[in-house]
Amino acid sequence: MPTPLPLAGIRVVEFSHTVMGPSCGVILADLGAEVIKVEPPEGEPTRRSAGFASGFFPYFNRNKRSLNADVKSEAGRALVLELLAGADVLIENYAPGTMDRLGLGYDALAADNPRLIYCALKGFLTGPYEQRPALDEIVQYMTGLAYMTGPPGRPLRAGASVVDILGGAFGVIAILAAIHERERTGRGQFVKSALFESSAFLVGQHMAGEAVVGEPAAPMPARGAAWGIYETYPTAAGGDVFIGVTSDKHWQRFCQAFGLGDLAGDPALRDNAGRVAAKARLKERVAAAVAPLTAHEVCARCERADIPFSPVATPSDLFEDPQLNAGIGMMDTALSDGRRAKLPRLPIEMGSHRLGLRRQPPVLGEHNLEILAELQGARAATDARR
Repeated sequence: MPTPLPLAGIRVVEFSHTVMGPSCGVILADLGAEVIKVEPPEGEPTRRSAGFASGFFPYFNRNKRSLNADVKSEAGRALVLELLAGADVLIENYAPGTMDRLGLGYDALAADNPRLIYCALKGFLTGPYEQRPALDEIVQYMTGLAYMTGPPGRPLRAGASVVDILGGAFGVIAILAAIHERERTGRGQFVKSALFESSAFLVGQHMAGEAVVGEPAAPMPARGAAWGIYETYPTAAGGDVFIGVTSDKHWQRFCQAFGLGDLAGDPALRDNAGRVAAKARLKERVAAAVAPLTAHEVCARCERADIPFSPVATPSDLFEDPQLNAGIGMMDTALSDGRRAKLPRLPIEMGSHRLGLRRQPPVLGEHNLEILAELQGARAATDARR
């Protein structure tokens, strides 16, 4: 028999939509928790999303069961309350106040299930902003992340839902800490993660830098040079390659790999400070050395020399990426239209566990009868003990 996954035996009830809540739930599910996604009668909205959001549901809802229930109705609410009476964790990322209005707030539920860990995933933690609506992109602008991403005068959101996913991951951290504390106290608790503070955590490195040097950080495309060679270079037949020479050993190996022996012997370029001072001259020489080569040849030379490098890839390139398809591999995941696509797994390794695909993203209400039967069985067992 396979070894049980780390969170086997933990029941999570998820009331969530879009990315932040589902990303929290899918991490717990991949780690072995039983995650029951409670969906409204019409289903979670991203089941019907198009464009940028069209992949949200299949990617963030694997390894979960779907319970279709109208929590605004008396019968639906009673069903959900029965389910929550035996739950370990509740996740929700609805608008502030929604769960309380539904009679599903922490205080109401903890009275019946004091071991419940209740994770609210919101736009803001406690403070003057906490009732505001928020989105990933909104907080990227609020915290300066968009300012730091785009060139001066052109703030840009990051190219993925980085804050939603990070906020969900911080929710997982809080839940796991609360589970551990429950072992000592016997009681659950209310925990909260938020978009704004997660984004502020990301830009904290720039805040610290400003505090150290006494001046604001420039946007990343205009940042001051930290290394003499640390950028993309065009190659023959199209395609750019990013090369990062971040140590003196890198520098010597790089010069040998690309026929730049005269630069390797230049005393003015012996250390990083000298190379940064000569960045403009270096860029011209490196560009000339790289330009006649194909991207494949540049990457091969860098790899042989053990120098950090990367071709400028797109998400499409990852479907056949050798690294992602080796080892733990990718997950052959069902899409909304029935087709399948290879998608990345949870990016961690844990001993002999395979944190892969156990359940495809569920059809709306797919597990209604199964969950109802389980609740009925639990009721019968409770009655028999009385």
